Amino acid sequence: MTATTASASARIERRHPDELIVGLVSISDRASQGVYADQGLPALAQWLGTALASPWQAVERLIPDEAAGITATLIDLVDRCGCDLVLTTGGTGPARRDVTPEATLAAGTREMPGFGEQMRQISLRFVPTAILSRQVAVIRETAGHAALIINLPGQPKAIRETLEGLRGEDGGVLVPGIFAAVPYCIDLIGGPYAQTRPEVVKAFRPKSAVRGAQPEPAGATRRQD
Repeated sequence: MTATTASASARIERRHPDELIVGLVSISDRASQGVYADQGLPALAQWLGTALASPWQAVERLIPDEAAGITATLIDLVDRCGCDLVLTTGGTGPARRDVTPEATLAAGTREMPGFGEQMRQISLRFVPTAILSRQVAVIRETAGHAALIINLPGQPKAIRETLEGLRGEDGGVLVPGIFAAVPYCIDLIGGPYAQTRPEVVKAFRPKSAVRGAQPEPAGATRRQD
């Protein structure tokens, strides 16, 4: 399914109960000033277009590396636009202008450290400087809504690798990408039932959470090897 892109801060109308509303935020001083073309937003949108099998809409923002503005943007995307998932790119290194993690933590109500841990494990397969990355993930909760917010790397190739994971020559998964856990996380916080294309990234859900799955017979026992 293709996505439509909105730019206003109004509430996004969900056109289908399972439609995922995604905020895409590229954080860069120079790109936001027009010094060079932003690559983060196109990379995020392109990957989602290949990975998601269920309907989705995107709301895009291109903003500078300013902590207060980043936090305000994330809050606006969740609270006003109604995003279920927000993906950011850029501003997660150790430089003084890299303030995305701190700004993200300020917008969240609960931290989800496993996402950052897994992203660094993936990147360490390629460069030892992956330990300098400071990506975080949080859940932002309000009275009637919740969303998952994830910081991603700044480079399009690294964005794809961390979301999708790494595969061997035989096509088997060597290192799972973080997006495999995203649909179930959104389920748990009350969001829509997002589905992925398994050839890109296979969403993991427990059997009891898979839509249409048959319940186990009463009294059945599970084998543990």
